Amino acid sequence: MDDALTTFFAAWGEADAAARRGMIANAITAGFTYSDPRSGARLTGLDTVADYVGQFSANAPGWTATVETSAEVNGYLRATVAFGGKGPDGTDMVQHGTYFGEADADGKLSMLAGFVG
Repeated sequence: MDDALTTFFAAWGEADAAARRGMIANAITAGFTYSDPRSGARLTGLDTVADYVGQFSANAPGWTATVETSAEVNGYLRATVAFGGKGPDGTDMVQHGTYFGEADADGKLSMLAGFVG
């Protein structure tokens, strides 16, 4: 599950849309569901999720998302992710999110729900 999680969030910093979509495809199941405070709803499907992640790359060029910690308990995942890069004034900025999720038997992510802080 850690590999899929790392790959999924590495895709957030990928500027190339095809490469980003490929990374996400390698990390998630066909029925994957994603949600966070900015998504507006639960997102499903590779194209919808890849488009959403692409908005991050477009709105915050050069920023990355890095898994800082992760733990699994009874099949549930909890991770802290750092989103960071240069702010409008050129200083380094970081925002953390906490994610909860599940994976299938092959370790691919089937669900992720994120929360700020």
